[in-house]
Amino acid sequence: MKLGDLEKLLLHYLWQHGCSDVKTVFAHFENTRGGSLNTYQSTLERLYKKGLLSRHKEGHAFHYKARVERHELIGQLIKSVTTDFVGEDDGSSLIAAFSSMSSEFNVEQLDKLESLIEQQKLKLKQQG
Repeated sequence: MKLGDLEKLLLHYLWQHGCSDVKTVFAHFENTRGGSLNTYQSTLERLYKKGLLSRHKEGHAFHYKARVERHELIGQLIKSVTTDFVGEDDGSSLIAAFSSMSSEFNVEQLDKLESLIEQQKLKLKQQG
């Protein structure tokens, strides 16, 4: 899955502000980013069609809300990129990539990662 700059910006906005209609979103960005109301409407619609937003109608307008949490989307994007470069049976390349990335983490982040890995191991042991 690929996301354009405006799509990323609108997702960040909705994560921060919750549910919003296109006019409110446009008003927020109009002075700093520009663009037309139509551009924002089209972008929200694309995000909805990608399954990243939910929407409901209030009056004549749709109100959009992020359907996925930030960490879920990051996971989906990582999976998408790794699928492009790593074969399904080549988990070692993915592990090597994460190991390489981890050199940029601080001790607290590494501890958190280690804790999440241990939680996942426990889940897998309970399932099997």
